Amino acid sequence: MIAQLRGSLADKRPNQVILDVAGVGYLVHIPLSTFSALGELRAEVTLLIHMHVREDALSLYGFLSSREKHLFEMLLSASGVGPSLALKILSGMSVEELVPAIRAGDVARLTRIPGVGKKTAERMVVELKDKLEAVAIEHERPAPSSPAGAAADVVSALTNLGYDPRAAETAVEDARRASASANFETLLRAALHSLSQSPAQPRPRAARSSP
Repeated sequence: MIAQLRGSLADKRPNQVILDVAGVGYLVHIPLSTFSALGELRAEVTLLIHMHVREDALSLYGFLSSREKHLFEMLLSASGVGPSLALKILSGMSVEELVPAIRAGDVARLTRIPGVGKKTAERMVVELKDKLEAVAIEHERPAPSSPAGAAADVVSALTNLGYDPRAAETAVEDARRASASANFETLLRAALHSLSQSPAQPRPRAARSSP
């Protein structure tokens, strides 16, 4: 079983990286928080790995911190939460926000994460609330600044996560105006905070034909 990989970044995207380990490229799925803390291409990186095995596939999920990997695996223990959804949850809300939300039973806030319905949020609260009592909340170290075009990268990342493109653009623009820093990490956190605070937008209803 693969528990850790150390190698150079051959490619990186908001939801996955290719890690070159002694000439072998490993495709590793990652949350946005890990992406924002990665260095430039060719930089050496160590990722903690969760290996998910199915009959038809073997997938690797990587994290820079053991705390985030531990929370990812705890999310997997909740009914109805698979690896892809667990990664979206960690991308849609930071650990510092997610743990208190589950502890407090804040279903409304949890359902603002794309892909998390009311039933799933309720199961997360019921099944994980007691387990998370022992999870300590720490402040993460500031991540290195991202290159130019951070705003566009954040919008792209949020859209891939499932947020409405217009809502993502508005949240990022608001974040840019409110912050003196324009790096990826700062804009991402501010935009996610804005989206998590905004009321969920109703889905458009199909027009009814007149009798």
